[in-house]
Amino acid sequence: MNPGYELPLDEAAYSFGFLDEYAKREVRRAILKAVSIPGYQTPYASREMPMGRGFGTGGLQLTLSLIGPGDTLKVIDQGSDDSVNAVNLRHFVELTCPGVDTAERTAEATLIQSRHRIPEAPLTEEQLLVLQVPYPDPLVVVEPSEGKRKIMHGEGDYSRLLTKLYEDIVQFDEITISHRYPTRINGHYVIDPSPIPRYDVPRLHQSRALILFGAGREKRIYAVPPYTVAEPLAFEDVPFRTEDFREEHGNRRACARCGAKDSFLDEIILDGGEKTYQCSDSDYCNQQLAMRSAAVEASA
Repeated sequence: MNPGYELPLDEAAYSFGFLDEYAKREVRRAILKAVSIPGYQTPYASREMPMGRGFGTGGLQLTLSLIGPGDTLKVIDQGSDDSVNAVNLRHFVELTCPGVDTAERTAEATLIQSRHRIPEAPLTEEQLLVLQVPYPDPLVVVEPSEGKRKIMHGEGDYSRLLTKLYEDIVQFDEITISHRYPTRINGHYVIDPSPIPRYDVPRLHQSRALILFGAGREKRIYAVPPYTVAEPLAFEDVPFRTEDFREEHGNRRACARCGAKDSFLDEIILDGGEKTYQCSDSDYCNQQLAMRSAAVEASA
């Protein structure tokens, strides 16, 4: 998006948040139903947005329908505030939502829109997390018919999905799903938690913040309300596990930039072919780096 571009508000009569009020009301009604039935995929009439499907249109419609003057928005893409997708979405909200502040600090945001990551810093009851979703239905990998999938969801029949996980164990000795790990919400519906890594799935469980999922292309909204049980599908003898980032000697790798050993790490290939690891969450990395620098100055 051209940084010098300005929407023709006077001529086009754009409302606050770009969407018309009828569209916002419909999205809010769908959100209320999604929150009332945790994990249920609520259909809605996804509007056309000034960006291609698959670039966060579902999450953006949720954000524009909920945000208001005085809110502070944080937009991240795979943990980074500076990626192209995050910058463009943030700039679009700044253009269409006067009075809304933007921030890179997780603690300062009242509404967070994210793609592929849940922030490392614990969220609070005053915050709301919106996740962009490409494919909302976890059953699509085992059942192509949407009508049959609806029946399976209604009956809580996820045996074929569990069979797929079992086949992974038989063939590879472990479940090979690295992201979009199927998760049961409130003891019934199984959701696709968006392409977050397995490392982030436990953060859905008993989260203090409301977590909303928006799939614009598939026209679905679903939610994990605060303090809701979220259990990744697993077996008693093969429990769910997350990435542990241990090296060959069994030690936990640290971020090459801030030294953190308790965050999700991105693998970076250097020019010489060597591998290094760095925090995926840029804000968390910056905060850890600032704390380490302050500690060094205090001890000097």
